[in-house]
Amino acid sequence: MTDAITVYDESYPTRRLLELIGDKWTPIIVYILGQGTKRYGELQRHLPDVSKKMLTQTLRALERDGLLKRKVYAVVPPRVEYDLTPLGRVFLEPVTSLCAWAQAHLGDLETAYSTRKKGRTKK
Repeated sequence: MTDAITVYDESYPTRRLLELIGDKWTPIIVYILGQGTKRYGELQRHLPDVSKKMLTQTLRALERDGLLKRKVYAVVPPRVEYDLTPLGRVFLEPVTSLCAWAQAHLGDLETAYSTRKKGRTKK
């Protein structure tokens, strides 16, 4: 037996990663910022179904975790821009792959989502 870390160990890198990015909005925001620097309002327009509170919380978490940088301009009204850090750009690659996979399997995902949704309403 080796001293290798197993996937069941709580210190396994994938578990750490999923703690950082395993919510609904993080991968989508990273994908959007992969297209370039965005202001808060632009991000909101890309994500009309996210609340302002959730968008703000997710952006703060991404900044705290080193995946995006926030630049504040000293102007009136205040102007804030968000962009990926080098770590965020590296993370963009697997996010882009996941988005491509989802697009290629759209029918399967719709079926799974529909089945899941029906299961929740039957009680």
